[in-house]
Amino acid sequence: MIKVLVADDEALLRSAFSALIESQDDLEVVGAAADGRQAVELVASMAPDVVVMDIRMPVMDGIEATRQITRSLAQSRVLILTTFDLDEYVFEALRAGASGFALKSRPPEELLSGIRTLAAGEALLAPSVTRRLIAHFTDRTEVKARTPWGLDELTDREREVLVLVARGLSNAELAATLHVTLATAKTHVGRLLTKLGARDRTQLVILAYEWGVITR
Repeated sequence: MIKVLVADDEALLRSAFSALIESQDDLEVVGAAADGRQAVELVASMAPDVVVMDIRMPVMDGIEATRQITRSLAQSRVLILTTFDLDEYVFEALRAGASGFALKSRPPEELLSGIRTLAAGEALLAPSVTRRLIAHFTDRTEVKARTPWGLDELTDREREVLVLVARGLSNAELAATLHVTLATAKTHVGRLLTKLGARDRTQLVILAYEWGVITR
């Protein structure tokens, strides 16, 4: 059973999302929060697998809540709910540690699929979305001069894989590009996650652009 926490300041939406999630045999709502601070507190006590998080909330917004949750509880993944897929707030939430985002205007099935995807340890950013989102904000991101922890430990092949992941390639596309098996491609990605302390592929993409590993 996948445990889910819903955080939204609108009571009707909070109830609607909770009812939708509870209607699924493999999903369970373990809590509902009306603001970011409450979400952080409930995550600490409930330890959900996935937090469905609205960005704009009172007391503490979804970005700061995401930052605190991902820093303190690595097993809880955050799925951002947003109205616009290229909203600058979405990018900030991803930088804060969110694993993906879902549009409120999309069919309910997409939210449910997104929850399951994050719970399985994957990132909810299709390659095309990754490329579009990152391209939109690359020029606005200040590249840090300091080398991030773990980057110097990467082999040449791992750096190559990091660049390809940042460009939005899936594991299957990595395998085809590098002429290796799918299992080997997954192993490379797994080593990157470990060495760079990243939560998932989304964080690898953000890190690669933030630290200047790739700029386009």
